Amino acid sequence: MPENTREHIAKEDFVTAMRRAGSRTITLERLEADIEAGAPVNADGTVNILNYVAWVAREIGDDGQR
Repeated sequence: MPENTREHIAKEDFVTAMRRAGSRTITLERLEADIEAGAPVNADGTVNILNYVAWVAREIGDDGQR
């Protein structure tokens, strides 16, 4: 697999990076549930960080609830 980039990051590495950045809610299980709910993933199963964050922002909406 190619080196991780912000456009192609392995799910496990994405979760690790988000936890290191301060997320208290992201887990691999949460990410998988988000993907099941429609969060975008690349054809190779990796995550595009910007696309995922945009999807979460849309899901949260104006009321701040997910």
